[in-house]
Amino acid sequence: MLLSVNNLKKSFVTEEGMLQVLRGVDLELAAGDRLALTGESGCGKSTLLYLIGALESFDAGEIWIDGISLAGLNDRQRAAMRRTSVGIIFQQFNLIPSMTVSHNLRFHARLAGAEDSHWINQLSQRLGLTEFLKAYPEQLSGGQQQRVAIGRTLAARPKLILADEPTGNLDENTSDQVITLMLQLVEETGAGLLVATHSSRLAERMDGSLHLTSGLVS
Repeated sequence: MLLSVNNLKKSFVTEEGMLQVLRGVDLELAAGDRLALTGESGCGKSTLLYLIGALESFDAGEIWIDGISLAGLNDRQRAAMRRTSVGIIFQQFNLIPSMTVSHNLRFHARLAGAEDSHWINQLSQRLGLTEFLKAYPEQLSGGQQQRVAIGRTLAARPKLILADEPTGNLDENTSDQVITLMLQLVEETGAGLLVATHSSRLAERMDGSLHLTSGLVS
């Protein structure tokens, strides 16, 4: 199993006291599988993705990625995991504004020591970005920026891809185009894909879905 989450718990301190966001989440994802994580805004979908992506620490439970327990990793090892095994696509794109499209596409792959110019050129063509390689993020539309974000994540060929509301800032038509491209490319790499979304249109295109409510998935 590529991803196993067992009895995962997470709380935050608020002005009103402790808020338990995740109360014992369990899920599994195999390589090549595509799973949607649905639920209302604020239910903890993003928190769950950030925990799996080793961006935040959890209170209790276990997360295993490709046979490695996140609980046993220090900060340096967690960062290495994010560079080599886990790719994250954010709703806000998070492109580096001072870098061209070409450099943004290559950025994570270079950090991971996995830069493959032939694969990155393929991604540029498939994502319709070849004419924008010398442009900067601010010169692109939202849909184009999201394509760059997807290409940047896929460039390093991660085993697990986490996408947090990847079409939340796009109109319906652009969203459909971007998701089609993302799913095609993910299938070609054989990566596992976990997508947090409130969009039923997107969830229906996954292999399956889980619903997060009251801190548990069903």
